This record gives sequence, C-alpha cells and structure tokens, in this order.
Amino acid sequence: MTVLALPSSLAGTLRGRGISDVRDDETTRSAYSSDGSLYRVRPSVVVFPRDADDVLAALEVCRDRGVPVTSRGAGTSVAGNAVGTGVVLEFSRYMNQVLDLDPEARTAVVQPGAVHASLQRRAQTQGLRFGPDPSTHNRCTIGGMIGNNACGSRTLAYGRTVDNVTHLDVVIGSGTRLMLGPDGTPSTPETDALRALVQGELGTIRTELGRFGRQVSGYALEHLLPEHRFDLRRALVGSEGTLAVVLEAGVRLVADPAHRTLVVLGFADIGSAGDAVMDVMGFRPTACEGLDSRIVDVVRSRKGDHAVPELPAGAAWLFVEIAGEDPLEVVDRARRLSRAAALPARVITDPSDAAALWKIREDGAGLAGRSPANMPAHSGWEDSAVPPERLGDYLRDFDALLLEHHLMGFPYGHFGDGCVHIRLDVPFDRPDGSALFRSFMTAAAELVARYGGSLSGEHGDGRARSELLPYMYSPAAIGLFGKVKAVLDPDNLLNPGVIVDPRPLDADIRIAEAKPLRSRLGFRYLHDGGDFSQAVHRCTGVGKCRAENTDGAGVMCPSYLATREEKDTTRGRARVLQEMINKGGAGWRSPEVHDALDLCLSCKGCASDCPTGVDMATYKAEILHQSYRGRLRPASHYSLGWLPRWARLASTAPRLVNALTRLPGIGRPGLRLAGVDSRRTIPAFASQTFSSWFRARPASATGSGLMPEGGPQGDQVATPRPPVLLWADSFTNYFTPEVGRAAVRVLEKAGFEVLIPDKALCCGLTWISTGQLDAGRRILGHTVAELRRYADIGIPVVGLEPSCTGVLRSDALELLGEDTAGPVAKATHTLAELLATVPGWTPPPMEGTSVVAQPHCHHHAVMGWSPDAQLLRRAGARVLELGGCCGLAGNFGVERGHYEVSVAVAEQQLLPAVRAADAETVILADGYSCRTQLTDLSNRQGLHLAQLLDGAPPDG
Repeated sequence: MTVLALPSSLAGTLRGRGISDVRDDETTRSAYSSDGSLYRVRPSVVVFPRDADDVLAALEVCRDRGVPVTSRGAGTSVAGNAVGTGVVLEFSRYMNQVLDLDPEARTAVVQPGAVHASLQRRAQTQGLRFGPDPSTHNRCTIGGMIGNNACGSRTLAYGRTVDNVTHLDVVIGSGTRLMLGPDGTPSTPETDALRALVQGELGTIRTELGRFGRQVSGYALEHLLPEHRFDLRRALVGSEGTLAVVLEAGVRLVADPAHRTLVVLGFADIGSAGDAVMDVMGFRPTACEGLDSRIVDVVRSRKGDHAVPELPAGAAWLFVEIAGEDPLEVVDRARRLSRAAALPARVITDPSDAAALWKIREDGAGLAGRSPANMPAHSGWEDSAVPPERLGDYLRDFDALLLEHHLMGFPYGHFGDGCVHIRLDVPFDRPDGSALFRSFMTAAAELVARYGGSLSGEHGDGRARSELLPYMYSPAAIGLFGKVKAVLDPDNLLNPGVIVDPRPLDADIRIAEAKPLRSRLGFRYLHDGGDFSQAVHRCTGVGKCRAENTDGAGVMCPSYLATREEKDTTRGRARVLQEMINKGGAGWRSPEVHDALDLCLSCKGCASDCPTGVDMATYKAEILHQSYRGRLRPASHYSLGWLPRWARLASTAPRLVNALTRLPGIGRPGLRLAGVDSRRTIPAFASQTFSSWFRARPASATGSGLMPEGGPQGDQVATPRPPVLLWADSFTNYFTPEVGRAAVRVLEKAGFEVLIPDKALCCGLTWISTGQLDAGRRILGHTVAELRRYADIGIPVVGLEPSCTGVLRSDALELLGEDTAGPVAKATHTLAELLATVPGWTPPPMEGTSVVAQPHCHHHAVMGWSPDAQLLRRAGARVLELGGCCGLAGNFGVERGHYEVSVAVAEQQLLPAVRAADAETVILADGYSCRTQLTDLSNRQGLHLAQLLDGAPPDG
C-alpha cells in the first residue's frame, strides 16, 4: 500500500477536484475515528459528497494516490465496518434523499445516505413499508443496510435487505461503474473475469455458501451461481463496502398486514426458549424475538418497574408477533400459540404495553452496553447465528463458554432466525484484557462453527470477525474471497482490512488504549468508579443521538437535529473526548474538544435517552472546570454563571435596575459586554421576591394550619396539616414569584402546611453548567445542609424549577456524595410527584382544555415527566407532549454565538406546535428557560403547572 499523503495535501487535492465539503480538521477526524464498534481508526480526511460526481471524483483521487476509502452512513456498524485510515465517504449529510417512490410498482429509489425512517415515512403515506427493520431504524441508512445485509426483527415476514433490493448503481474498486438489476449483470472486463472465476469454483460455492438464511459472514457468492443467473447485484449486498461503493439503490416495498398481536411466552431459561423456536414457527409469526431476565432486570433497575409491563412466569421470554389480514384469524392463531406454551403466556392487547416491550428489544444494543455486573460491555462477538433448530443447545453451550472465560452479558436477538446478540464485559482496562478478548473470540468462533453457524448473522464481519473466517470456511473458500476481491478491487482500496487480508481482531481497540483519568476531577462519577475515562467510554456508538424525536418520547440530541453534524451528536462529542483521553488526557483546553462541546446545550437528554447512560452535560461541565480553573473565563461565565448573585443584588432595587437595563445605550451594549447575544431580551426582576411575599402574608393566610381529618376534601374533625417545604429557587424567587405564589395556593388547597427555608437558597446550577464546580459545590453544599434539616425529620421538599430540582436529585450526589446529599435527593419532589401521594386529592377539572406541554429537558432526564402527564389526564385535559428541547437551555441560547442554533432547536417542535395552537390552548412550560424562549420567539406566554392548577388563564 502506498504511504498516505499528509492529510492537508490530500484534502487540497480533493477540493481541487471540485468537492466542496472536505474536512481534515482535528474535530472531524476525531468524531469519525470510530463507529458503533470497539475500534479506533483516525481517518486522514472525511468527504461529504453532494452527488455521484463527488463520489466518482473522490474515488479517482484515491486510486491515483493509493489512499483507502471507507463508505459510511450513520456509523452504527458494530464490527468496525465503517472506519478507515484514508478517506471516509460520509453519505448521510447530503446524499440522503428518497428520489422516487412508485406505489403501483411498490418500489422506491434512494440515495445511499437515506435514513431508513425517512423512507418508511414516505412509504407509509402509500400504505407501504420497507420490510427489513433493524433496531437502529430511526437513524441507520439504506446504504449501510446494503453494506451489511441488515435484517431486523421481522425478517421472517419480509426477508433480509438482499431480498428487497431491486437495483444498484455502484462503482467497483477498479473504477468501473455498473448498473445492476434483476435482468442480469453487464459484461465488463471485471464481470467477465468474475464469471470465469466462479465457473472454476462451483463446488466450493455450492457446498459452503448460502446454507441458511442468516449466513452473512464472508461474501455471498451463492448469488453468482449459474442457477441464480450470476446476480452480482445480490452478491454485493453484505460485502461491507470492500468491493463497491453504492451511488443509488432501488428497493422493494411491501404492505403491512392489517392486524397484529404480540404473544409473550415464558420459559425457565434462555436455552429452553431457543428449544421452542421451531414449534413457534408453525404458527407463522412475523417476528420471534428472544431475551431473558438479565436484560429485563437492567431495564427495571435503570428505569423502574413501571418500564417493564407484566411478563408471564419464567426467566426467559419469546416475543412472538402474529399478523394477518383477518382479525379473527390473527386472534385465534395468537390464542392457540399461547395455549401451546409449556409455561404461562400472555397475549398483549394493550398497544402501550406492546410498545414498551418492543422498546426493550429495540434498545438492546444500548442497554447491553453495561453488563449485568454493571461493568462496561463491548461489541465484538455481536450477532452470531446458527440454524434455528440448533439454537437451544447453542445458547446453553454459549453460556457455558461465558462462565469459562469469566465474562458476563445478556443474550437476546432474532431467535426465529437463530441470530443471537450480546455484548461482553471484557476487562480491557487490565493488561491482559486484549489477550482475553482474543481467547474468547477464538473459542466462540470454534463453537459457532461446530453448530454449522455464521460468525455474523446481520452486522457483517468487519474488523472484529474477519480474522476468524477460517474457523467457518475452508482454505478454498477463503482463497476464493481473496480472488473475488482482486477482480473487483485490484488495488485493495475499498475498506481494506475487512473480510480479505483482515486486520488482527485485537488491533486498534479504542478502550484498550485508554488510560484511567481519576485525579483532580470535579465530579465523583459514582457509577464509573470515579473514572472520567470510563464515563466517556460509556458511548458504544449505537447512534441513538442521531434519531429524530418527534413523538414526545425523547430529547437527545437537539443540537444534532439543528446542525446535522456528527460532531454535534452525543456520540461525536464522546469520540472527541475519547480521543483526548487516548492521547494522554492532557487536552482539556484543546480546540477540538471545545469545538465539539460548544453547541452542547447541557440539556441532559442523553443522560436518560442514551441507552448506555452518557451524560454529556456533566462531561461538558467537567471540561469547562478543568479548562478554566485558575484562569480568566469567558464573560458569560461571570454574567450568566453568577446570575443568582446579580439577581439577589438587583432585588434590593428591582424597579431601578429594570429601568436602567432599558435605557438606550445601556441594554444592548451591556448584553454584548456580558457575552450575551444582543437579540435576547433582558428579563425583568420581580418587584417583590417570592420569599418577601410569603413572609409578608397575614398569619391567617394559611387558615388554622390544620388539615381536616379524612383528607383535604373533608370538613369534619381537624387534624394537623402535614408540612411541606416549598423551595423557591433563584429563578422563582427573583424573576417569577407568581409561580411560587400559585404553588403555595395549590399546596394549601391540597391540605399541606407550606413552609419555606429561613433564607434564600441557591442550588448553584448556573455555576455548575458553566464549569465553576468549586464554587458550585460550596453553594450547593450550603443549600443541601439547610434542606437536610427538613429532610431528616421527614418533611418533603418541593422544587418548582425543573433544572434546579434536578440538581438536588442528581448533580448534588455527584458533587457532594451520596452520604451528604442522598437524604435531600430522596426527599425532593416535583409538584406533580408530591400531589400524586396525597390521598383523595383530585386535580381541578380540565375537560375541554387543550395543553401543549414542553417538558423541561432536565425534568425529562432526571425526574421524568410521567407524573405530570398522568395528573393532566386525570384532570381530563387533552395533552400534546412535545419532545426535544426548547433551545434556550439555561445560559446556552443566551450566549453570543448560539442564537441561530437555539432558534433552530426551538423550530424542531416547540414553535411549530405553538403556532398551530389556538388562543385557548394552554402552553405548559415549567422551565423558566422554556418560558423565556417562548416570550422571546413567539407571542405566547407559557404557564407553570402550579399556575394551571391554580386556575391561571392560558396566557398567564
């Protein structure tokens, strides 16, 4: 292989060929140094082609210079299929269109970077769908699915990707462009040579390839047999970008059955579930997925028991989908299947329960990022497959192999196809970690080969398994793969190191190169052994942060949805931080680190939505803490980071301060000096703080201080009213005391005696989010000490501002430790959480009231918004719960340089929903920043839940 040119020289040559988006900066190279796999390979250049001409030009430059080329879509490949040392062609940014959809022919034409979910949305308008449905469907690209021959849960009904491709427009490694369809393969020097090669290898192909449906490993040369009409189109599907680059694809669409039912079957163990698969197949399921208590227990421990609907008895389960056109026949088939089970079964009739169960399966790859022992778990042996009739025995032997190697993970997968997914807690932090990985991978390959199986059942071999192909194939077959590669990619430029002439499986492992980083940290990283390195390496690259959240179910990742840049995903940022650590951990102030984190909103969406529990808001605060400790900070860190301090001072003369900020020549220049975007408004300070109002109330304001016996609605014998501490955060106290006043009235009507702290208490949020962690720790420590006086005697604490409440519930534990902050965290509630505990309390009737709700991101991530949703529905309100972020996100959207992204984030869901709402619709936004964003960008006002329960009109 020719020695690579310097990145800048290569990038310049590519730009000189007319390719407009070519990047060789450190941030981009770091963000694209990994995919969804274990492997770390820094590219020289990342090219974002806008059309086929850009691709052809890039390939010509790379052929001339001997530079390797790796094709990449969403980067969700788990075997190291989408990383490379030379040029990475990133198709998802521009070449992402559904070019045509023909409902009569039931076909579509797509560019390689088209996201599966985009194709599905377009097809569903015609009552159609693209059949294969991998768990990454909301971000994976069709080109990536073609590269790996992706399958998904419903392969039993719709087949693999290869079964659904109608044509391919490709460029093979030699530079020849081919249009491949069902009518045959055109004659070229390369295809003629390939045809002659196949004629001499018919025995090897017929005996070793295409033996069962999930045999994905190696090249699918069975499609080149004469009896299959030498179909190069199908043979290229699953070749992992090692033979050709896809420019365009035609795909087949299908109609979904009109009716479907989920049946859950229980078994004593996962091997028994595997044994039952062939019996289940007799009921013609569209899906048959398996998992056991190991993954279910993880979901319960992370998200609570409510996250897992009731399952039938057992320690392992099959999720079996029965579908068809006749509803009575579907129900009958489901019932017959449930009666045939050895253990109790459950037919799921509630769509929400079915969705929750399918979500456990869909999030499997991310949830599996931590083993049952809560250790980091890794891909590598990810998706082996065996003939389904042998699955039960294979699972038992595989569990024994795990025990032998002292490894843990939880197997799950497409049991109807014999495909098993797992991630393993290989101790790469140990000196012998890589050797243990090699030992296990080798033994696992020997095991799957004994069962006549495949190293890969749908994700491809990549860097993780290509070296193991000789355990599965004869020397003749391995040699044949090399000959095919030599015909179609004679210079070995396309994704070298994969399938043919493989890289060692234990080379370039990202986590093995990382060193612990535990000293002088601002946070404790309680769930990562106090190790910042382990925390940022939680990211396994599953890429859920690239998905759109239009269903109100998630927040992550708002900045990516605004910019569509990989560096602005949670994953991209994690990769840059991982690169910093892998280079020695001294780059806190490096430009690429701050570039990657600049547009992080610190929304904490990833803390709940990322299946592996990445918390980028915490990591950003740590980076800022380390970067500016003992140094001059940006102006906004003093103006916005110290906002509670300035608000306290302003509260002594609020009318004067408000008047001064509105004087010509002071307001706008003052914003610029403060590091604030001049298009933002300066919020008015309240003329009277909440705490002043509360203390000035007449003693009779709370009535007798007694709660009637029998609950808040009774009127008989008086008993003491239970006390509650209403903690008015800095935003409520100094800016929106009306929220606090409404909360007092609501709590007193619910039967509580409302107390407030003796003095104003700040949680230090603004110091924390700007990385001033030493100061934030001191401020928070004082507040927690004061609140413990109440928590220790059983008095609940109610927070009104979600971000500040989240600090007490989460950040306080990381900054102060569980012993100090734990009692306060347990005692702290949102208003909805507390009201849900009051016997007999009912919300005021809201029948006929429409509510557009923008849950604060920290509310969603730390506390969860479901108690609020339940309260509103109990009241009879019609609720539209928005996902995503409002875009202001505390100081983020106010800081100079962030305005455009802040508005773009608001335009994802909040502003369109508000514009579509009529004047009577309530805009519910508990977060002060959410309400501020509404005021700045719309003509509507947001209400806090306390104001809504207190009877405030829609616009306050």
